[in-house]
Amino acid sequence: MTTPTFKDAVTVPAGIQSMLEKAGLRRTLATRAVLGLFLAKPRGSLNHAQVFAALSARGLDINRVTLYRLLDRLVACGVLQRHADDDARTWYFCMADSGLDQAALTFECGACHERVRLPEASGQAAEMAKALFHTLASLGHRGQRLDVSLRGTCASCLAQGARA
Repeated sequence: MTTPTFKDAVTVPAGIQSMLEKAGLRRTLATRAVLGLFLAKPRGSLNHAQVFAALSARGLDINRVTLYRLLDRLVACGVLQRHADDDARTWYFCMADSGLDQAALTFECGACHERVRLPEASGQAAEMAKALFHTLASLGHRGQRLDVSLRGTCASCLAQGARA
């Protein structure tokens, strides 16, 4: 019996390739395969287990620890973003918002883990952050960043639940 070959690896877009090169990462089969999963659904989020299962189902034999390291390296070089799901006690990964308003808030659906950008709320978020950092400074502290996480159920998942 022959080992299945992995056929879903993508060509890495030039902008992402540049980010990988700057970070010293090679464009390996595993890297292209992982990027392919995220590029196929740029607004989606996947956890490590989901990435591992998707790659395995497509015939890529990758070590779990190697995958953890690869995901972390893709976050470190700015290709992916990582965010916590405190309820599930796991990390989710998604495409980074490169070239977009980095200050824009995002909403994540707890059911399908799709992320929706809320750029219209970025002004309000900036004002809130400024006020909180000012409060910290008045107490002698220095804040570095503010992480705001908006979670709920998206309209599509709500509609599907209403039909069930």
